[in-house]
Amino acid sequence: MKKILIIRFSSIGDIVLTSPVIRCLKTQLPDAELHVLTMKANRLLFEHNPYISRTHSFDGSFSALLPALRAERYDHIVDLHKNLRSLRVKLALGVTSSSFPKLNLKKYLLVRFKLNMMPPLHIVDRYFKAVECMGVANDKQGLDYFLPSDASAFAKVHGDFSLEKFPQGFVAVVIGAKHYTKILPVDKVIEVCRQVKLPVVLVGGREDAERGEQIASGEGLQAINACGKYGLHESAMIVKLARAVITNDTGLMHIAAAFRNPIVSVWGNTVPDFGMYPYMPANQDDSVIFSIKNIPCRPCSKIGYQRCPKGHFDCMMKHNSSGIAATVNGFIR
Repeated sequence: MKKILIIRFSSIGDIVLTSPVIRCLKTQLPDAELHVLTMKANRLLFEHNPYISRTHSFDGSFSALLPALRAERYDHIVDLHKNLRSLRVKLALGVTSSSFPKLNLKKYLLVRFKLNMMPPLHIVDRYFKAVECMGVANDKQGLDYFLPSDASAFAKVHGDFSLEKFPQGFVAVVIGAKHYTKILPVDKVIEVCRQVKLPVVLVGGREDAERGEQIASGEGLQAINACGKYGLHESAMIVKLARAVITNDTGLMHIAAAFRNPIVSVWGNTVPDFGMYPYMPANQDDSVIFSIKNIPCRPCSKIGYQRCPKGHFDCMMKHNSSGIAATVNGFIR
């Protein structure tokens, strides 16, 4: 039996985007035993994946894990992170490895000089370059997100998480993101939600709770603020139940794609050209991207900032709220 270590340390969205590679490795090499190395905070993203035999995780330095990793005697490493830390792991284990084209130079040229040399290729397809050497190919079945096996019993997953708290039909609105320049401003979200023809459930982390209250208290809104009240799996279940999802460029966008939800994604300083838009190869018509073009300073970063470097925030402020709402209403009619 071949034993393979897959490396992906972070973050939520990037990990979800590796799921097709993991699935295809196991289904196309059924005798292979797949292990994953990740950060401790992201362990839950792999724990319920049936294709993975073991998850190794660390918090801070991975050095203490090295004896255990060496003892596994891996045959091959698939590096889906490709940074200095993953290089150190590969050197320490001393086995054959493969990786993918990260295209950092091309991303830099796009951000710094607005010279777009990025190939028209989704990051998922780039990830598959790491497993071509083993004869593994993309099955085009999209992303996976695995909830706990008892997830259908909502109350068991979270003490106060109950279906009764949510309307029978609703639109999930993911209001957060790691960086400010990827977040649709509160006033814009209120404008959108006011025009959506179903109640909305606001989804986000604890850091989004206050903005969620501001939005939910907007005049003429039917909105439930679920921000900061639930963990990742519970938030994912809200997204799964939604008739459609409005989302910033963030991890829950990719989780929504894994559930094949209709998605309206709203983009700020980042651009879909980086290859990390919703991956839905079998139903791409269910994904609509709102991205303001012809802004000279965009993209200003491949990740994001805590404030607009130029001060105008045109990449978010110029979005057409009515157009976003109309697109969502088209999905739910």
